Amino acid sequence: MELKSLETELKSNSYPGRGIVIGKSKDGKHAVTAYFIMGRSENSRNRIFVEDAKGIRTEAFDPSKLTDPSLIIYAPVRVLGNKTIITNGDHTDTIYAGMDRQLTFEQSLRTREFEPDAPNYTPRISGIMHIENGNFNYAMSILKSGNGNPDVCNRYTFAYNNPAAGEGHFIHTYKFDADPLPSFEGEPKPIEIENNINDFTDLIWNSLNKENKISLFVRYINIQTEETQTIIINKNK
Repeated sequence: MELKSLETELKSNSYPGRGIVIGKSKDGKHAVTAYFIMGRSENSRNRIFVEDAKGIRTEAFDPSKLTDPSLIIYAPVRVLGNKTIITNGDHTDTIYAGMDRQLTFEQSLRTREFEPDAPNYTPRISGIMHIENGNFNYAMSILKSGNGNPDVCNRYTFAYNNPAAGEGHFIHTYKFDADPLPSFEGEPKPIEIENNINDFTDLIWNSLNKENKISLFVRYINIQTEETQTIIINKNK
């Protein structure tokens, strides 16, 4: 499958919503992930990413303007041993708790569905990265309504073993900006991954819609040593 340009994918979509990228750097040395959030409402835009232990959490930039924390305040990234969990909601904790009890990534998500934000029914997207003894693999998941029908939950899991250098996948919540917002369709998009964390961070941040982007997290993990490099960018400062 031909790799897509992440820059083109982002610049051609003013509102992909929240997005997860996972893959391997071109030099084959790093497992790479990125997570970004966007927003159209004042409540959604009133957020920042804050480092939290080995992961991150969202916080209200101005607590006095926070009206509903239920779907916007959560820990998008948590680390469980040699696994890194990335999601667009509080199901990060669901996956963490399940895998800590020896459930699989897919089994851990069985208790969750899409978000209850009618009429959008925003998909819950997730990723899991596993690094062990110099080997790297990852999986991605999407839980979405059946064509906007809240009585139906479609569950998809995509696993990638021994990914090729320079290749990754991109999944996001919304197909494009509309009202109501249409859910992402199809498999995670195959995209190119850069060697340098600064270059990759700049590429993503500068490609996201200026009005709608809120925060970005990027992490590079050395596959041999498991040392990490992390960059966080917040529009609100």
